[in-house]
Amino acid sequence: MTAKSAELQGADIHFSLKRRMLGFVLACILVAATALGVNAYRSALHDADAMFDLHLQQMAHSLRGGVPLGLGFDDEDREGYDLFVQIWGPDGTPMFRSARSALPPRAVLGFSDAKVGGRRFRVYSLQTPMQTVQIAQDMDAREARARAIALRATWPMALMAPLLMLAVGWIITRSLAPVERMRRNVARRADDDLSPLSEEGLPDEVRPLVQELNLLFGRVSSAFEAQKTFVADAAHELRSPLTALKLQAEALRRAGDEGSRETAIVRLQGGIERAIHLVGQLLQLARQEAGETAHTVPRGPVSLDDLVTQCVSAALPQAQARGIDLGVAQVDAGAVTQGDASALRTLLGNLVDNAVKYAPQGGQVDVSLHAADAARATGPMLVVEDNGPGIPENERERAFDRFYRLGDRNGSAEGSGLGLAIVRTIAQQHGAQVLLDSSQRLGGLRVTVRFAASITPPAQS
Repeated sequence: MTAKSAELQGADIHFSLKRRMLGFVLACILVAATALGVNAYRSALHDADAMFDLHLQQMAHSLRGGVPLGLGFDDEDREGYDLFVQIWGPDGTPMFRSARSALPPRAVLGFSDAKVGGRRFRVYSLQTPMQTVQIAQDMDAREARARAIALRATWPMALMAPLLMLAVGWIITRSLAPVERMRRNVARRADDDLSPLSEEGLPDEVRPLVQELNLLFGRVSSAFEAQKTFVADAAHELRSPLTALKLQAEALRRAGDEGSRETAIVRLQGGIERAIHLVGQLLQLARQEAGETAHTVPRGPVSLDDLVTQCVSAALPQAQARGIDLGVAQVDAGAVTQGDASALRTLLGNLVDNAVKYAPQGGQVDVSLHAADAARATGPMLVVEDNGPGIPENERERAFDRFYRLGDRNGSAEGSGLGLAIVRTIAQQHGAQVLLDSSQRLGGLRVTVRFAASITPPAQS
């Protein structure tokens, strides 16, 4: 059997905590009651035996003064009595003998055991100057009385054990009642009910589990709300470009001459490209948010200077088409972070694309990369700045919201409002911060992505 199959078999084992607790506790009570009962029975037998010996001794001492009154040698009324007495005079002459007594004719001083005629006796003999007294007790009758006394001593334990087991069962059932109540509440819940579970009356051992479940419900509820909002916003945002495409197709169909038809085709192609861009960004955002929720972002060393080169090269055709000076202001070699190279490429690509889009015709966009500074405990930093209109300070936080547009800031750019939302999502996955402020050098917007300081570059071969 492999370790995996053994683990799967172990996962299929189910048990009831209530039944297990009841089984262990009731078994302990039963074992303890049995042990105490046996001990009480044996102690009662020992005490009864000592008591009967003391009784024999006391009777022998009470008969030292003479023959018991009212008793004769042939007292038939004593038949069946378990005590037998013999008394001899100083010269050995019998003075008294119980009826039907078969005691030995000689006395052994003190306690002794004797067997006469198949019957066992416990005998005590006492000698005085005036007489010798011998008292015997039938061992069968003696043991029967001792067992009766011992059984009476064990009756309380025999009665208390079932009562104690019932009390313990009731206590365990009552103690686990909040857990059972919680199970029923969860079972009765609707599929879309993610409200927190009540912690009232729960034991301390169960409360942390319920608290973690409530936190899980909160995260799932937030994910559902975000998904609903995303779907609603996406449907709303897609309606406009699709409507525009429909109108442009109608215009193309109604075009009467070649010039009007060419103009309609150009507009239709532009609308299609904007719709493709919007859908692409929607898919990017959905993919990144799904990765963040599932915590499945692959981790590995990513060379940030290579990333800067790739993103700037990819954006050069767009920048050159608008006469924008796109370049690299500063790159520190050896800047490395841990993360997903594809996601980080999307992050920097969105920042450069936004900067090129909102920079004025013939403007300037610079990308900088600063390596980690161990002395200041700072990680690598990516900086993208332009000479465009920037973002007002009171709108910078809202700029990260999905589908939030700041308007046509340069008179020609049209955005989907998803670029910075994608940037923040990817940055959060990588433990980085995204800061928006004004560029002191170019006068436009400055976007800084600051990575964690704990990242160390891999050893160079």
